[in-house]
Amino acid sequence: MSTTTYLEQRGRIETYFDRTASQTWAKLTSDAPVGRIRATVRAGRDRMRTTLLSWLPEDLSGLRLLDAGCGTGALALEAAERGAQVVAIDLSESLVTLARERASSNPASQRIQFLAGDMLSPDLGRFDHVVAMDSLIHYRAADALEVLAGLAARTQHSVVFTFAPSSPLLAVMHTVGRAFPKGDRAPSIVPVSPRALARGVAQSPALAPWRCAREQRIASGFYTSQAMELVRQ
Repeated sequence: MSTTTYLEQRGRIETYFDRTASQTWAKLTSDAPVGRIRATVRAGRDRMRTTLLSWLPEDLSGLRLLDAGCGTGALALEAAERGAQVVAIDLSESLVTLARERASSNPASQRIQFLAGDMLSPDLGRFDHVVAMDSLIHYRAADALEVLAGLAARTQHSVVFTFAPSSPLLAVMHTVGRAFPKGDRAPSIVPVSPRALARGVAQSPALAPWRCAREQRIASGFYTSQAMELVRQ
C-alpha cells in the first residue's frame, strides 16, 4: 500500500464528513423524512447492516468486535445488544460524537468504546470479529487489500466488509458527480471488481491464513455495495 495515498485519502474522508457532510449523514441515518434518492440509500444501508450482522454469531457475549468506520453507531449498538464488547472507531469526530449521543440512553452502550481515529491503529488491540461497512469504498483495490491485511492480522475469527462493486450504474454516478464543484464532492468511490478482489485475497501472502466465504450484493436505488466475508482457513 502506498502510505502517502492511504493517508491522503484518509484525510479527504475525515475532512468531508467533519466539515461538509456530518448534518447530511445525521439525517440520513435517522428516522427523519428524506428525499426519494436518499431514501433508497437509507434502505440499502439498512439492508447491508442487517446482512453483515447476520454473518456474525447470534450470541456475541464475551467476544470483542471492531466496528471499523462506525459512522453514527447503529451497527455497533446492535452488536453490543447481542453481548459484544465493541470498539467503534471512525475518522470523523463529529460522527463519533453523534454515535455516542444516540447510544447513550441504551444500557448496551456500556459495552461500546467510541473513538475517533484510524481503524488500523495497533493500539486498538486484538478482536474476535471485525466489521467494516462502507469504510473501504474510497480506496483502490491494492490499498483495500493492505487495509484488510492490517485488520486481519489482529483478528481471530472473521473480517466482514463492503466495497463498491464495478457496475454501469456506478460509472454513471461518477460521471454525474464530476459535474459538481470539487469542494462539494464526497471523496471518490472507487469501483472494484469482485473477482479481482477475491483473487487479490487469495494471492496476498499477508492474507494466506484467510479465505473468502460469503458474498452478497445490495442494490437499492443509488446505493450499491457488495459484502464479503473473510474467515480463517
